Amino acid sequence: MPTPTLERGFKAWSERVASNVRRQLGIPSTAALDPWRLAAELGVRVVSPLDYPDLDAEVRAQLLDRDPSGWSAATLVVGDTAIVVFNPKHSPGRRASDVIHELAHIMLEHDPATVVFSQDGQMATRTFDQKQEDEANWLGWTLLLPRVALMAARRRRMPARAIAQEYGVSETLVRYRLQVTGVEIQTRRTKARPATSHGSPT
Repeated sequence: MPTPTLERGFKAWSERVASNVRRQLGIPSTAALDPWRLAAELGVRVVSPLDYPDLDAEVRAQLLDRDPSGWSAATLVVGDTAIVVFNPKHSPGRRASDVIHELAHIMLEHDPATVVFSQDGQMATRTFDQKQEDEANWLGWTLLLPRVALMAARRRRMPARAIAQEYGVSETLVRYRLQVTGVEIQTRRTKARPATSHGSPT
């Protein structure tokens, strides 16, 4: 996961968004965020191909059997409703990351670089340019693992695996966020700092 080049202030703004979202949902600033709950708050439906029993058998087989690793999630627009379709074959942590990425695009009001309409003209899938993808990645991952939550977890001496389990994400994402937010370096320095004695010498 390379660190993207983002506009100045975007990272700090993303942290504020993560805090505001939790406040709106009535959960602590360090609590895990359920992407499905955020989607409901945004009025976005989240589904998988399994939710469509009438889906063409050939399409279903391509998505879930022949090429389950070839796609992650996509946002479809039906009328005025946004629908995030996720890949149920991925791990729970990966699914959370996939869904939050699509929600981040919606929250950022990104204009799609490419729009592909279905034959009846009612449905559209969207793709974005690299700048928009970088922004959605950063905002999405900040929503899942804000810096304040990572600091709190490290103060509790939680290893990356435990943080991943508590926040419903992958361990890879935890390690990435610990590095790019500076939390890993900060907590290491704190541990290495010698204790200061406040008592009188004897």
